[in-house]
Amino acid sequence: MQTNAINTPRLATSSAFSVESRNGRPDFDLAAALQKVSPKQQAKAQKTATDFEAMFLNSMFAQMTSGLKGEGPFGDTPGTGVWRSMLTDQYSKNFANAGGVGIARDVYRTLIMQQAKTTLRTA
Repeated sequence: MQTNAINTPRLATSSAFSVESRNGRPDFDLAAALQKVSPKQQAKAQKTATDFEAMFLNSMFAQMTSGLKGEGPFGDTPGTGVWRSMLTDQYSKNFANAGGVGIARDVYRTLIMQQAKTTLRTA
């Protein structure tokens, strides 16, 4: 059985995300929901979840660097505000694409569960 970075078993894989256990137990609800949602919708949910996490991380990084003064790239000189915002934007996207802090996984699960319910209503 494969394990992820925190040693929880994986049940099924859907591109960048996997059906992992929740609280030490397999997430059969998500596995069932993935069967009802098209691969195109799964890919869209993955992108949306990753973008949401990047937005959250961008807000965190912006707050982290907002009070820095002095010289250098984080100094308080003309133009560094624009540069700093672009830097934090790139940091947040890279962190989110590398796995982030786990927000995208929960957002992805929620989106897939909602899509599966919508699919059941329209069928």
